[in-house]
Amino acid sequence: MPSSPKTVELPPCDHTPTPYSGPSKAELIERRQAVLNQGIFLLYQDPFLPVEGHMQYLWDETGKRYLDCFGGICTVSVGHCHPEVTAALNDQAGRLQHAPTCYLHPAVVEYAEALAATFPDPLKRVYFVNSGSEANDLAVLMARLHTGHHEVLSLQNCYHGGNAVGMSLTSHHTWKYAVPPMPGFQHVKAPHPVWGPIDYEAPEAGRQYAEEVRQLIQFGTSGRVAAFIAEPMQGVGGTVPYPADYLGHVYAHVREAGGLCIADEVQTGFGRTGTKFWGFQNYGVTPDIVVMAKSIGNGFPLAAVVTTDEIAANMAGRIHFNTFGGDPLAMAAGRATLEVMLRDDTMGHCRRIGERITAGLRELQERFPVIADVRGSGLILGVEFAQDDKPASDFTAAFFERCKNHGLIVGKGGLFGSVIRIKPPMCLSEADADFLVAVFAEVLNELA
Repeated sequence: MPSSPKTVELPPCDHTPTPYSGPSKAELIERRQAVLNQGIFLLYQDPFLPVEGHMQYLWDETGKRYLDCFGGICTVSVGHCHPEVTAALNDQAGRLQHAPTCYLHPAVVEYAEALAATFPDPLKRVYFVNSGSEANDLAVLMARLHTGHHEVLSLQNCYHGGNAVGMSLTSHHTWKYAVPPMPGFQHVKAPHPVWGPIDYEAPEAGRQYAEEVRQLIQFGTSGRVAAFIAEPMQGVGGTVPYPADYLGHVYAHVREAGGLCIADEVQTGFGRTGTKFWGFQNYGVTPDIVVMAKSIGNGFPLAAVVTTDEIAANMAGRIHFNTFGGDPLAMAAGRATLEVMLRDDTMGHCRRIGERITAGLRELQERFPVIADVRGSGLILGVEFAQDDKPASDFTAAFFERCKNHGLIVGKGGLFGSVIRIKPPMCLSEADADFLVAVFAEVLNELA
């Protein structure tokens, strides 16, 4: 029998939320079911109703406080309602709320300059859009225009968006249901530390996995490709990093076939890994195109594609337009978020807090055999559960629900739904880290 649950105390917080006076949860569920598209789903058996946020915390309609360790799916970066981001939005909203990029306004130029400065040469040309799906769509278009080739390769277990191109890039059955997918997209075997077909720890693992890319190019295409796209660490797929030399070998094979290399930094970018500002830098490579979203706007709808002068030049003279890309409000949110990140060294903070969480989780791994793997870096972490050498999907689902009961919001992912995803706002304290580990320990004891 599971042990009786006990309360794990959240660290103190000096923010007092405004009492909620809106519709009840039951009423909202009923109204939602009547009007929203049925494809818009809810997490949790008892749906979560957050009504206020402050930095790393959320409050529900009853006034209960939660530590948010999922950040609205790795999206809230410097904190819910961060005062400086909020002030920048309020200031811009009072002066000019919308201007398309075919007008000349300073906000888009100033933020593009600041963002481009975070990249190594020759990545310097910025195109703003609204979401990661749009950014990946644009990156594929740029690659095809530049190379004159059509075939695009991505990794099995990846996720690159919910539009037509994004779903065609995605190789993860949970998120891929367009029948048939668009032509011109192929998927290659991806590294995985638990379920992969090649020993992940072997010295030649990176080279051997990269050989799968070379063989797909040789036997599954004309020998010429437009692009290869990969997340530096798979997010929805369960927080999956690669062997250190993997991307280096893959990029060489792709470029030999005339293709461009695209890094999808939607979840790994902006210092979240704690070691480099951009995830691709952890592998010693420089892509030809980088896409980003989520953390870029701290919750405001914003994304971008960054590339080289040469590749961007293929867009010159073409009518290509994004109504809200580069919108003054989005630029205000993005620039304020970036300024906070750079000033406060959120990357270094991610490293320190991530190391504390990882150490605590690995201690739990020694005590609880159901933890098959603890992986990731900084504040993009994954805990994989397995039983009898199989993904422990039901266990993970129960664990996910119970964390919420204890005031901890986490994510759940992986191909089999067997990974708990930890991707919080990048302002967690040491006390928050200890609370997370304590909740994990208590829930593991409850389910033992």
